[in-house]
Amino acid sequence: MKTYRVPDVALEYEFLEGRGPVVVFCPGFASDMGGTKAMRLWAQAQKLGQAMLRFDYAGHGASGGQFTDGCIGDWTADAAHVIATVVPGREVLLVGSSMGGWIALLLARALKTRVAALLLIAPAPDFTELLMKPALTPDQQEALQRDGLILTPSEYGAPTPITAKLLEDGANYLLLDAPIPIACPVHILHGMKDPDVPWELSLRLTERLETPDVRLIYVKDGDHRLSREADLVLLEQTAAALLK
Repeated sequence: MKTYRVPDVALEYEFLEGRGPVVVFCPGFASDMGGTKAMRLWAQAQKLGQAMLRFDYAGHGASGGQFTDGCIGDWTADAAHVIATVVPGREVLLVGSSMGGWIALLLARALKTRVAALLLIAPAPDFTELLMKPALTPDQQEALQRDGLILTPSEYGAPTPITAKLLEDGANYLLLDAPIPIACPVHILHGMKDPDVPWELSLRLTERLETPDVRLIYVKDGDHRLSREADLVLLEQTAAALLK
């Protein structure tokens, strides 16, 4: 199914009707709604009769637009638009993977009491500032200034484009420098062998969240994706606990 936040850029989504709260899956950077974790939660929702919404940001997956045109602000606006269009006024459980964790936190801050809970998997708030910018070589910094874009190697497939727009825009949405006014329960899963987002970032996030109801689960041998069978079972169990 499609909806449009801006003309000519179709945002693809899939909605499963069922009981609330609506599980909303926010994918990661350059990922999509058909990933292993999203589909595992979709199957669980079908089994439980739970409502669930999956979607792709512009430039991701089946949605229209160019990946290199997007940034944190745009992709958060895409997520907010799909939620407002498909499940207006309904209570939601926001699930965010990696960058989707940052976007889920921004959504929760805006939606306030409509958010029943947050489930974050290797969340990457502020990653443009804390992880990307410090990793740039002088040559990459020069190329970004000159061309507005660089390509970085990815162990998950083709090289990943990083744009100057992404880094500049990300600075407008930083969360970890101040208390985060979120009151709902937050459960966080993070692998301690994550090569992309350091596990310490989730500890810092836990300290910044204003809600006292935060549970942080470290998977000592877990990687960034947390997509092994044992990881997926943990994800299902965590989601089920938040839906009770």
